[in-house]
Amino acid sequence: MQQVSYPRRRFAELLSMSESELDATEQAALDQLGEAKVRYSSADLSRYRELTRRYPPQIAHRFQLFLNFKGGTGKTSLSVSYAHRIAEMGHRVLIVDLDSQAHATKCLGYDGEALDETLYDVLVHKRPIHEVKIETPLTQLHLLPSSLRMATIDLQLMPMSSRELRLKKALAEINGDYDLIVMDAPPAFGLMNLNAIVSAQDLFVPVLPDFLSFHGLKLLFETIDDVAEDLDHELDRIFVVINQFNPTTTIARSAREALESHFSEYLLPSVIRQCTKFAQASSEGVPIFLFDPSSKGAQDIQRIIDATLLPRGGEG
Repeated sequence: MQQVSYPRRRFAELLSMSESELDATEQAALDQLGEAKVRYSSADLSRYRELTRRYPPQIAHRFQLFLNFKGGTGKTSLSVSYAHRIAEMGHRVLIVDLDSQAHATKCLGYDGEALDETLYDVLVHKRPIHEVKIETPLTQLHLLPSSLRMATIDLQLMPMSSRELRLKKALAEINGDYDLIVMDAPPAFGLMNLNAIVSAQDLFVPVLPDFLSFHGLKLLFETIDDVAEDLDHELDRIFVVINQFNPTTTIARSAREALESHFSEYLLPSVIRQCTKFAQASSEGVPIFLFDPSSKGAQDIQRIIDATLLPRGGEG
């Protein structure tokens, strides 16, 4: 991940401290922390959190999937920013990049083609996840990367026994290591995404406020019904999230009304407003909370987190 530089006030906020409390902490632990700083890194955030024991209330362990069979819905930007923010809050998160384009890997600043092993090796060669994952500078955030080799994953899995369960079995080995496992899936219908659905408890479906998005939703919900019937796997929760919403346009308002009419059971009331900062953050290879935590996009994702994150013992 690109080197992060938190200003002092923002750093104190992330630790739920005032700046005076941060001063007192640094003075009391001068030998461990060194001199007080003006700006701080992700590694500093993890180090100070461990020293001060400033951890958030525990949350329920969940397997979460971001998926839409229609491309261009902003799925990867949302999933990476969502996962990064929860790790920044102090929870242990693993991002699993399921897409051969490796956009989630790139958004965290890594080049899948330069890595010796990726998710492909986990699924095809049964490499343990703990040997393939990348530990980012933010200690609470790990990445299971992807690469172009994943473009052939459906063909590789086809002749294997229990081929639709390969991902679920691999994730089961690290079940207790993380609070959240967040999977970013490609916009495609195939065996890899079948693996992803079977592995998930929660499904997030980003959609654009236009009527083309309905086609992808129809196929996706038909697939979910087939998985429930054929593989006896039902998702606990499904969240349809409107992304890039601009309330000043007639088509966006009409599309939202149609989604409320047809998918009211799943549609989150909070939307992700149209925000140019998202595109800029993606081009810089950083999540939105690192690029501009005060932006509309960051505020909206925080609302999604607040609405969907379950406390420990919470039920779906």
